[in-house]
Amino acid sequence: MPRTSERGGPQTRARIREVANRLFIERGYDSVTVAEVAREAGVSSVTVFNHFPRKEDLFLDRAADAVDLLRSAVRERASGVDALESMHAMSARLFEDRHPLSGVDERSTGFFRTVAESPALVARAREIASELQQVLAGELQVDSAFDGDAQLLAALVIAGYSSVMVETARRLLAGEAYSGVVDDHSARLERLFDTLRNGIRTGL
Repeated sequence: MPRTSERGGPQTRARIREVANRLFIERGYDSVTVAEVAREAGVSSVTVFNHFPRKEDLFLDRAADAVDLLRSAVRERASGVDALESMHAMSARLFEDRHPLSGVDERSTGFFRTVAESPALVARAREIASELQQVLAGELQVDSAFDGDAQLLAALVIAGYSSVMVETARRLLAGEAYSGVVDDHSARLERLFDTLRNGIRTGL
């Protein structure tokens, strides 16, 4: 395959990511090498690593987007809107848009299956969750309008959101109907933020 320009910036990155995602989903993450991704994308392995420092980042490539969303939810919320409400609204927007970070994109089943079958991807996903928790805690700690326990709220938000996504993944991989899983995903998100706001009510 002829080589594309290796200085294509965002276009080169997008091409590498597209190729990597296709190969990983078709053949499994652990069965595909970076050299194969590079060859299929028409670039060198060095170029791949220039855009994606770790192989895992070729597939779990939205960590930076998640960081930006969390920071925006805390820093750019409207006057009178607290951080928890802003994160709730952000989560609802992701769901309505079927954003890849919502876990309900129609392509999510293939993504979830690929991650579940690779110990390396599972480990990296957990690392990313921990990194996001620290980012959110850091944002809350410097927010003059927030006077709670930043580390605790960040841990609960990230763990809760991850739990909703994992349950959705489990059900989609088990072959349950997409529409029903998505409806329950939305309901669980609402319960998550209601619990974070009001606590767990007895009897539930």
